[in-house]
Amino acid sequence: MNDKKRAPQTAVALKYDINKAPKVVAKGEGHLADKIIDIAEEHGVTLYQDSELVKLLSRIDIDEEIPSNLYQAVAVVLAFVFQLNGQENEISQKIKDQRSNEFDQTSKKANNKSEQ
Repeated sequence: MNDKKRAPQTAVALKYDINKAPKVVAKGEGHLADKIIDIAEEHGVTLYQDSELVKLLSRIDIDEEIPSNLYQAVAVVLAFVFQLNGQENEISQKIKDQRSNEFDQTSKKANNKSEQ
């Protein structure tokens, strides 16, 4: 007989908007974690399991953006999800377009200052 107690399951849900850092929109342990996972599955949300990352993300308050020190780890998850869903080219193009627009705006500001 196995007397080891299993740690309660923990889940963290992130929302990603290409113009902002991902933010924590739900988190919980035990029954609440199960409910978060069930809702995600019902809505066709891709699940990704990484216990160490979940530990770090679960420290973030709900509706808070992830800190910059977690950008790279979360980017790996997002890349996995986008690739799995066949969206990597679409997202890549959106990022290129956004950077191009930011560059154009910065260039216009610089030109306006030099003309003054």
